[in-house]
Amino acid sequence: MKSLRMTKRLYIETVGCQMNVLDSEMVVASLRKCGYELTLDPAQADTLLYNTCSVREHAEEKTYSSLGTLKRLKQAHPEKIVGVLGCMAQKEQRSIFERAPYVDLIVGPGQLQQIPELVKQAEQGMGRQVAVSLGRRDGSLEQIRRSHETFDPLRDPQMRPTPSQAYLRIQIGCDKFCTYCVVPMTRGPEQGRPPEQICDEARILADQGCQEITLLGQTVNSYRFRQGGQTTTLADLLGKLHEIEGIQRLKFVTNYPKDMTDELLAAVRDLPKVSHYLHVPAQSGSNRVLQRMKRGYLVEEYREMMSRIRQFISEPAVSSDFIVGFCGETDDDFQQTIDLVEECRFKNSFIFKYSQRGGTRGAQLFPDDVPLEVKQRRNNELLAIQNRISEQENLRFLGRRVEVLVEGPSKLALKRGEAESPVTQLTGRTSCDRIVVFDGNRRQIGEILPINIFDASSHTLFGHIVTQHVGPEVFALSENGS
Repeated sequence: MKSLRMTKRLYIETVGCQMNVLDSEMVVASLRKCGYELTLDPAQADTLLYNTCSVREHAEEKTYSSLGTLKRLKQAHPEKIVGVLGCMAQKEQRSIFERAPYVDLIVGPGQLQQIPELVKQAEQGMGRQVAVSLGRRDGSLEQIRRSHETFDPLRDPQMRPTPSQAYLRIQIGCDKFCTYCVVPMTRGPEQGRPPEQICDEARILADQGCQEITLLGQTVNSYRFRQGGQTTTLADLLGKLHEIEGIQRLKFVTNYPKDMTDELLAAVRDLPKVSHYLHVPAQSGSNRVLQRMKRGYLVEEYREMMSRIRQFISEPAVSSDFIVGFCGETDDDFQQTIDLVEECRFKNSFIFKYSQRGGTRGAQLFPDDVPLEVKQRRNNELLAIQNRISEQENLRFLGRRVEVLVEGPSKLALKRGEAESPVTQLTGRTSCDRIVVFDGNRRQIGEILPINIFDASSHTLFGHIVTQHVGPEVFALSENGS
């Protein structure tokens, strides 16, 4: 029997990148306007949505596994609406119905604003609803761009990682066409939002209490917006956002090596609110592998970029991505990747085993010929090297004072069930994106506090809050070493 409740309940599960987290926030905001409230219990939900990722096979299988748990629930309550959203929906489209025939909605990233109406149509018995964007060859460039637009201004503060932090999309799509990546197909052509629209949204976020905004784009430093003969770059945009009252920190991810201009590095150096943290995926240290990946640069160019970053910015925090076991990767190719990691000394690296994705040029051109056990061994070896470097870099912070934006209870506090205690272990991040844990009070969540670091591991700095009665002469070094 259908529920008599006036308020409907929504369950949403999100996997994947920051873009997906932001997309989910916007979906929730649009459904709240239709009378929905959130629930963490799928059994209590009237509508269940799964916002998906297609970058790796594991992410897709995780979604299918989650959907599989709903089979009996849907059979017992056929009135419940089940939807698959995001990149997997765009990539797989109607084939999702074959593996999960009880799904009601399939909605691509460019059609998320249609979800309230699609849910309504499914509730009214109008059958399965499918809304996806045009393929890269299914229309004119302008038609394809319009079909991928997902610039929904609705925001929902309760869906953010923390009340004082928010993501802000400045760009969608990608035109790089790396041979391992599905994003150009699932997110469409690269296009930037108008700077005025971005600044207006940033002001809304600041009014809602956000102190830190992270600008999002598939290759965020490629951002360009052309209008009336004028071009706005990311450096220009950072200058505009820097003037907005209430915003204390600005970050941006993810960067493309060849678009790391001197103009942008100067903006990072000269604008106090802009973080000295740069995430710049390298993917491999071998030119032969980079060429197969169609990354568009040589290792020598990546090294030159790293040199310029250090010339412009005092103590930058640079992180990277690496794919191990890409098609044809030899032991010598992998050793060159190790050499690059050892040389660049990244703050941290995200390391992934190559996962062949249908529809990519890599799947069409190259056999997935590196055995799984070799991929796993290389993954573990590179991770161990990076962890050693990360710990060594973090140990340099011993005795320093850093400014930390407090995000909330630490993982340990949550595990111990202490999250609601007034005094508990808290966690936050420095302006250079390093994680810091310390004992504090829940009232301090959302504040930027001075923390003195007394210990460090590869992933975490440990510290004490600097109390007011302690003089500044105790701390000879700050985060940037000055």
